[in-house]
Amino acid sequence: MRQFVFDMPTRVLFGSGQLSNLHREALPGRKALVVTSNGTSVKKFGYLGRVEKELDEAGVAHALFDEVRANPSSKNVMDGAARAKAEGCDFVVALGGGSVMDCAKCIALMMTNPGDIWDYSLSAKGGKKAAPNAAAPIVCITTSAGTGSEVDIASVISNDEAGEKTGIFFPSMFPKLSVVDADLMMSVPPKFTAYQGMDAFFHASETVINRNVHPMAEMFALKTIEFVAKYLPAAYRNGSNREAREYMALANTFAGYYMMCTSAHTMEHLMGSAHDSLVHGAGLIMIAHSYYSFFAERKAAEEPMKKMARAMGVEHPASSMDFIRALDDLIASLDCSDLKMSEAGITREELKGFPKKVHEVLGGDITADPLPLSDADYLAIYEAAYR
Repeated sequence: MRQFVFDMPTRVLFGSGQLSNLHREALPGRKALVVTSNGTSVKKFGYLGRVEKELDEAGVAHALFDEVRANPSSKNVMDGAARAKAEGCDFVVALGGGSVMDCAKCIALMMTNPGDIWDYSLSAKGGKKAAPNAAAPIVCITTSAGTGSEVDIASVISNDEAGEKTGIFFPSMFPKLSVVDADLMMSVPPKFTAYQGMDAFFHASETVINRNVHPMAEMFALKTIEFVAKYLPAAYRNGSNREAREYMALANTFAGYYMMCTSAHTMEHLMGSAHDSLVHGAGLIMIAHSYYSFFAERKAAEEPMKKMARAMGVEHPASSMDFIRALDDLIASLDCSDLKMSEAGITREELKGFPKKVHEVLGGDITADPLPLSDADYLAIYEAAYR
């Protein structure tokens, strides 16, 4: 059995209605920077007002930073950190989906460290520095079921000038406290419910095929796959289905507890770094069939894929192709079979430059695929997925 480390310092309040208990917790500071997206949903549906009320009841002052875009940028991070310092904030409360939580983690890092966030990126154009100081404390309140960012140290940030989208992570970026309350997810539109849910699915499926997988990671991943396959179509069809929303919230968190992503995430980060309007989960769906089929056709992950097929309800999978069929069926049930790279602005000619960048941008572990992939293999997967 492989060695592994399981480090989960985040206290999680899980379940419908848990946001109302936030004021009862020992919050990690005197004044919070509440970080939200540049959209309107957290205000429209009253989530921001509820969080502000909880902070007021806890006797915690707060300021608002509501400028985070869908693919958060290094500028978002630095603007947020500047706001926190100007307002005298000593911790961060992230209210939103993965983009908001990722940005908030990096804001917390830059509240306490010098320079620019890209000084701490390990990407090709990043400074590759170690952060000298721990991040300011972080509280995450997730409004989506997809990224698992509320229980891990990772953040994914884009640098528009560098043309990079990459992961930034330090142990101090673990949230101190997270709220996973499905009541805050009921308003997510069907399309984004599908994209976010499939992001959680791919966190898990990449973990299972990862050649370094171990029993702890596989346990969380297979349960995630089971829940997504069973409950995501229901949540997509009827967003007010509380049971489906609750199980998707649980799948999201389970996937985040032990995420071992492979090159698929790196491949999508390249797509998203070049086209910042591309939703991460949608990009992953676009390449999913060709990516997993590449390994299935070469019988490189037979047992892992049969395990995933069983988790998806296939009683007696005979080969990895049973998983491919189950995956295709799941994507079809979400009306996502027709997603096209071309409609996201990606050109066929552009694909030729992607393989080189796979080695420069962080996403998943490109050394952990079931088979080593060459640049020609990456290009073949992209081209097979292209429409």
